[in-house]
Amino acid sequence: MSRISTFALAFFTSAIAFAAQAAEVRNIVIVHGALADGSGWRKATEILESRGYNVTIVQQPITSLADDVAATTRVLDLQTGPTLLVGHSYGGMVISEAGDRPDVAGLVYVAAFQSDKGESLIALASSKPAGGMNIRETKDGQYLYIDPAAFANDFAADLPKDEAAFLAKSQVFASKKSFITKAGNPAWRTKKSWSIVATRDRSINPELERDMAKRAGSIVTEIEASHAVFASQREKVADVIDQAAKALGN
Repeated sequence: MSRISTFALAFFTSAIAFAAQAAEVRNIVIVHGALADGSGWRKATEILESRGYNVTIVQQPITSLADDVAATTRVLDLQTGPTLLVGHSYGGMVISEAGDRPDVAGLVYVAAFQSDKGESLIALASSKPAGGMNIRETKDGQYLYIDPAAFANDFAADLPKDEAAFLAKSQVFASKKSFITKAGNPAWRTKKSWSIVATRDRSINPELERDMAKRAGSIVTEIEASHAVFASQREKVADVIDQAAKALGN
């Protein structure tokens, strides 16, 4: 192959790579956290859809980290074009695992765990305990939930009482296995990431959120809100997701 042909091939390959990197991001896949389901993201989803995004929410079973990553992968497989992956709370561990694929353009952590290789949720949470300590075990000892009487205070203190009460009643129990599994190589090492710190969070210590975001090199936005920031401050959360998607497409 001539020098000119080699140069042309290299230029063409580089042009394709640049075009892929700068492709407009219109798909947003959201992974909810433990002890809740995706319904709390409805208002934020409606805001993002009004801005032209295609939003899908993963309803993972929270039976194991592997199961939840697989559920996320199935949803990612349905997308056409680059996707911005968003995770709340435990969902941050899921997107850190599931985001290691070429069609995931970036990651947004919303009051979330940003695990590194070998870390479990329990280990991270124990490193800087949070204000709410009302986690209970089911009788079989296999699953965890928040005491409904403490749910509003620990998880959603800034939501209207009826909304917080509904979240308490509809919470998805999390398997212990999900919380003790050690994470693999995180996608944030190779993907651009954003992090929302909920400054009044009683489920994850805000200082831990800051530390994990700093370690990952995430672009940080602090919002005065509870752990349920995705619902109580949905406009601000949608703004961060919107800004991330636009930044990835530039």
